[in-house]
Amino acid sequence: MKNLAKKIMVAIDGSENSLRSLDYIDLMYGPGHNIEILLFYVLPALPPILTKDSAMSQEYWDGLRAVEKSNVEMSKKILADAKSAIIEKGFDKDKISTISKHKDISIALDIAQMADNSKVDAILLSRHGRTGLKDFFMGEISSKLLEYCKDSPVWVMGGPVNSRKVLVGVDNSENALRAVAHAGAMLSGTECHVTLFHSKSHIRRFVPLEVLENAPGLEEIWQKKAAEEIAPYMMKAKEMLLEHELKEDNIDIKIIDGSRSVADDIIKAAKADSFGTIILGRRGISKVEEFFIGSVTRKVIQHAVGFTVWVVQ
Repeated sequence: MKNLAKKIMVAIDGSENSLRSLDYIDLMYGPGHNIEILLFYVLPALPPILTKDSAMSQEYWDGLRAVEKSNVEMSKKILADAKSAIIEKGFDKDKISTISKHKDISIALDIAQMADNSKVDAILLSRHGRTGLKDFFMGEISSKLLEYCKDSPVWVMGGPVNSRKVLVGVDNSENALRAVAHAGAMLSGTECHVTLFHSKSHIRRFVPLEVLENAPGLEEIWQKKAAEEIAPYMMKAKEMLLEHELKEDNIDIKIIDGSRSVADDIIKAAKADSFGTIILGRRGISKVEEFFIGSVTRKVIQHAVGFTVWVVQ
């Protein structure tokens, strides 16, 4: 199990930011790992208003065809450069494939469909791509991809990553355990250090301060109960990682008294201990709205500069 084959699709747009995704794969795995890499590029499409008027001159249509030819040539060069970059790091060229396609409905949907069709284990993309392609910002491709992908986990890079330390957010939900399972499967055979992290909800998320002032012992009772409730989930998470043959010395458990913001607690912990990767379920306990993609996970992605965030559906 230590070196099971893994297949990662990397969304490439030719920018320096997207090529950093290859540095991240090298950091986490290295060329000796049993890994397949699919480099995927979506060709930008001309606005329909330029292509729907059949009354335009032959010279005009020749110009459009020249633009289309340039697009195709550019896609070939972008993918060839990316493939060369990862081969130069020592990865097996026979396990690196490239695919380009014309934009269909949207870049995000094209990426999601290709991931499903290719049966990849994860999709990796940079939160910021080429300056001229606004779709590659978190407000567009990353967020839409998280909505479209029902099976494939999405890894979002928020800039260069230099640490192999991994923080896995855990709560008492099935989705959190799926995130742990994904962490175990994808980190098996690596030397990454994993910390299972839980931020106990602050009681002020549920009870006004004025009420707490009239019940001084309530906070202490709450924290004790919260710790008791999460303990079996943390142990289960550790067992899952061990089943994937991660080294026990490389696994830690950290439970903190949380603030009113789980996302802030995660980012603060990741920065304080120099983590490079944060792994989260797309949503946690259904009754805690903050754990839906619209809040905790989204906020972590938006503020995770210098981290890669793995979002598991």
